[in-house]
Amino acid sequence: MSDEKARPVVDWSLAASTGAFLVRGSGPSVPLAEAQLAVSELREFSVDAEAHVRDLTGLGAGLPLLPGEVVDRPGWVRAAAAGLDSLTSNALRALPSNPLAPVLASGAGVQTGVVLAFLASRVLGQYDPFGGDGGRLLLVAPNVVTAQQAMQVPGRDFRLWVCLHESTHRLQFTAVPWLRDYFADEVERLVGGLTAEDDGVTDLLGRLPEAVREAKRAKEDGGIAALTQLLRSPQQREVFDKLLALSTLLEGHADYVMDAVGPGVVPAVELIRRRFTARRSGGGFFDRLLRTLLGIDAKIRQYAQGAAFTRHVVDRVGMSGFNAVWTSPNTLPDRAEIADPEAWVRRVHG
Repeated sequence: MSDEKARPVVDWSLAASTGAFLVRGSGPSVPLAEAQLAVSELREFSVDAEAHVRDLTGLGAGLPLLPGEVVDRPGWVRAAAAGLDSLTSNALRALPSNPLAPVLASGAGVQTGVVLAFLASRVLGQYDPFGGDGGRLLLVAPNVVTAQQAMQVPGRDFRLWVCLHESTHRLQFTAVPWLRDYFADEVERLVGGLTAEDDGVTDLLGRLPEAVREAKRAKEDGGIAALTQLLRSPQQREVFDKLLALSTLLEGHADYVMDAVGPGVVPAVELIRRRFTARRSGGGFFDRLLRTLLGIDAKIRQYAQGAAFTRHVVDRVGMSGFNAVWTSPNTLPDRAEIADPEAWVRRVHG
């Protein structure tokens, strides 16, 4: 199949334009001075926050301290689409040239754009290791302002608290040289395995409705076990488990750090954490349904489980002992060790 006769599985340009159109002009109504303050503080705090994260974790000494990019919702959609395109470009097989290929790619692009539009009103920030030239730290100003207003917490403290989380993600990827390529390789293995056969995409989509129904009925793991039924081979499930464990570690570590920096830096940290946790689990029926379908409820459980793992390990062997997780892929915890951090301590620290 030649490149000239192949079309991408997802039209990422259409995904970006669809999502950006759906969220155009959305956001909170705030006075201009307040909006300008939020933007300037997010940019400033993204630098300050990473300095605090480095002091706490011991990671990243000597790396440049760079400000994040403050974006609106359409800006986040376009950046997210570009990052996903870069991440999956090698893994997603092109569709054979046929009269329906453009329609299928366009349909997937529109669907992806709708999903991105939904997420664009909720994402506070994101570090994309595959975006831009070597990674992009994005802070979504209207969502930060909306969340801060809804929770009625101090604006300065909340903006710094958000920056602490996202700066931790940036440091994870910039201070650990092998992590970006390892993550990309595992994603390529997973997505490539799902679409390896000629009818791989069609077969996957055919099995999706039942998996989603099972996920909605699931309680304990947010539907993760049901969604793994989409994975046919042991190799696919093995890669999925690795990625899930890594994601849980990264999110939990960032959640631990943003609270551990302490009230000396974020005086209202306890109030913010309490109200933010309540907000994460809230929402109306439609919002909760969409979150389940998109795996967001499972992600919320990841934050708690990953933070508990980090806290236990730091308490047992200190921050330098915890940092052994970043030595190589072999020292990353697996899913069983995330749930039983003492098992990881025994394996790595003897």
